[in-house]
Amino acid sequence: MGSTLIPKINLSIPETVSASGIGRTTLFALIKTGELQSIKIGSRRYIPVAALNEYLERLREEQNGGAAA
Repeated sequence: MGSTLIPKINLSIPETVSASGIGRTTLFALIKTGELQSIKIGSRRYIPVAALNEYLERLREEQNGGAAA
């Protein structure tokens, strides 16, 4: 029997930094300003993968003059 991988829906801060290339300080600044959605579970903060993708897509659109890439 093969194992089934379940895709992550939330990334920890270190995982988000690694996956996106966004620095930790910048990441926390984006969270603080509300530009990037995060959730807190217990004492840990997570970034929903969908929120990270939406943020990166907004950046692409801004850099392309509002046109979708």
